[in-house]
Amino acid sequence: MDVFDALAHPVRRDVLRLLRGGPMSAGDLAGHFDVSKPTMSRHFATLKEAGLIQAEKTGQTIRYRLNTSVADEAVALVMGLLGPRNRKGSAEE
Repeated sequence: MDVFDALAHPVRRDVLRLLRGGPMSAGDLAGHFDVSKPTMSRHFATLKEAGLIQAEKTGQTIRYRLNTSVADEAVALVMGLLGPRNRKGSAEE
């Protein structure tokens, strides 16, 4: 799964927003959403597969953190695709 596929779902985007504040446990993250545990697990797996988050397991607890380098690369790619705009708001005249 690529980064943009992973970002396609609003729950996954919200997980990333929450992780901007620092690492959180899977349970704490899941508490912010009205979805089943298996569904949250799939969202976490998708984000991990895309490289957007990293997981660290300590005993029974899994803590997730944002992988800022991958997120920064995705933003840079989008900004590069959009390119600079002139004052009229168009890249071409």
